[in-house]
Amino acid sequence: MAFLRSISKPDPATLITGDGVYLRAPQMSDFAEWANLRETSRDFLTPWEPTWPVDDLTKASFRRRLRRYQRESRDGHAYPFFIFRDGDRALVGGCTLSNVHRGVQQDCTLGYWAGAPYAGQGYVTRAVRAIIPFVFEELKLHRIMASCLLENERSRAVLRRCGFREEGHSRGLLRINGVWRDHVQFAILRDDPRL
Repeated sequence: MAFLRSISKPDPATLITGDGVYLRAPQMSDFAEWANLRETSRDFLTPWEPTWPVDDLTKASFRRRLRRYQRESRDGHAYPFFIFRDGDRALVGGCTLSNVHRGVQQDCTLGYWAGAPYAGQGYVTRAVRAIIPFVFEELKLHRIMASCLLENERSRAVLRRCGFREEGHSRGLLRINGVWRDHVQFAILRDDPRL
């Protein structure tokens, strides 16, 4: 029975609350706000992300994205969240737990982004701090990994502030903006101290 509890899946209506932010699964009703934030943040985000498909900001593409998210969540492989600011409930970014491994590994990969108007204001740091207990207590994983481009000092600072430790350098890890790029690897373990 302990094994079955170790692979429990969160309720699709999971709400994660943090300091001035909350996270929840994306919904179709988020489309207009998401598309607007991504479009106005395009120049800010593209240096740090995979190349956007031509139809990325269309309603049809968003619908396909949601279907993929639902399938991955149902199968226990990934858990996407949007980050909202308390008070006015503005969508400020996103946070995804992907590549969830069970068995002897018990880990996942954390990714995140903030829209340009909200970058550097601490929202992503607060969201990452909020999602860490979810990973360790609800998903019952042992390790969270994250990677960022070598020159992405903002992302490195977020991870350090949240207790992640730098573990090394991976050559050509991800294809970012059309080019295979080196990344710095970070991780936090269930037993690591929380900051």
